[in-house]
Parts: sequence; C-alpha cells; structure tokens
Amino acid sequence: MTRPRLHTSSSQAVGLVAFVLFGVLAAVFLTADFADAATFSGNADSVIEGIGYAMLNLDAGPFAETTDGFLITFELLGMALLAALVGAVMLGTRDDDGGDS
Repeated sequence: MTRPRLHTSSSQAVGLVAFVLFGVLAAVFLTADFADAATFSGNADSVIEGIGYAMLNLDAGPFAETTDGFLITFELLGMALLAALVGAVMLGTRDDDGGDS
C-alpha cells in the first residue's frame, strides 16, 4: 500500500490568502470602536405579545407599529431554518440506486 501524498500545486497559495484575510478581518474587528448596545425601552413581554397579535392579524394596540419589523424578521428566519432543515434531510438521506457506496 502507498500512503496518500499532499497535493501542493495551488493549495498553499489559497491557504496563505485565507490566513492573510483572517488576519486582516481580525485586526479590523479588534480595533473597531463599537457603539453601546441599543435596547428596547418598553416592556419585552409587550413586544412578544404584539408579535403574536401581528401573526394572527389581530389589533395589537399601541405596539402595532413596533412589531411589524420583528414579524418580518421572524418569518424570514423561519423560512431560512426550514430551508436548512430540508437541506440537511436531503444531504442525510442515502441513495439506494444499487451502486457501490
């Protein structure tokens, strides 16, 4: 038996570029001046209640304007997670076409 050989034609250049890019991004993030975190001044339970009312298309009262952005984000994240789940199931299934695996 022979042992596997390392293919070094262009993989070293790609690795070097990835390492330099990581260094540049690390330097940018470590030296960046981030602002203070913004928080919601209202009651968090009211926001969650408003999202529930918006999902059921009911009147949310005074929180109707503040929860619309959260509802769109919630729906988009739900679709992204569903697509990831379907992709994981498709990748995890085995094809039984009679060939060697």
